[in-house]
Amino acid sequence: MIYCVEDDNSIREIELYTLKSTGFEAIGFSCGNEFFKALETNKPDLILLDIMLPDMDGVEILQKLRKNAKTVDIPVIMATAKGTEYDKIQSLDLGADDYLVKPFGMMEMVSRIKAVLRRCKPNENSGLLQFGGLSVDTVEYKVEDNGNEILLTYKEFELLKTFLENIGKVLRREALFTKVWGEDYMGETRTLDVHIRTLRQKIGRYGDFIKTIRNVGYRMEAYYDQKDI
Repeated sequence: MIYCVEDDNSIREIELYTLKSTGFEAIGFSCGNEFFKALETNKPDLILLDIMLPDMDGVEILQKLRKNAKTVDIPVIMATAKGTEYDKIQSLDLGADDYLVKPFGMMEMVSRIKAVLRRCKPNENSGLLQFGGLSVDTVEYKVEDNGNEILLTYKEFELLKTFLENIGKVLRREALFTKVWGEDYMGETRTLDVHIRTLRQKIGRYGDFIKTIRNVGYRMEAYYDQKDI
């Protein structure tokens, strides 16, 4: 089930029509209040959320979703107006999984939704994380790029695993240190930058998706359908 939160009736109707015609169940809402009321009884698989709404903006809705334990894991794609770079960055920093820039094509919307659903629902039984042609086996500690094995150190592997489990989210330096090195680590802080630099080199073209957020940390980005990588 896809929830589309969009106050423009014509846009919302074509979104719903496209989703239903491509095999999805979808329900539309014209404002935040309608959306939250429906959320009390049904949890969607993904939310397509416009930023500009009549009663509350999409960023405010996103914040509420990420602060609620019942909705924190629902994938969210934000719809932003062309040229509003701040809205895109703010949305991703607050935990949005992807964004679409208006006006966007309906097939692009479907492609982004499919990509986010694939990323957010990894095969838990196999322990496999997939990012385009890059596969990370968290059970066997094995990384492959289209079948070709990539040799990583333990720390590099843990960093990559952490990034793939948090695509689109800003990971603060302190959180990465705690996750990978442990709370008692007393070494040089630059070791994180060195490990990420070597990780980027080893995973080749996928390293370009690991972005540095100055004075904060890092983020693994995914702005388009990963099947094209």
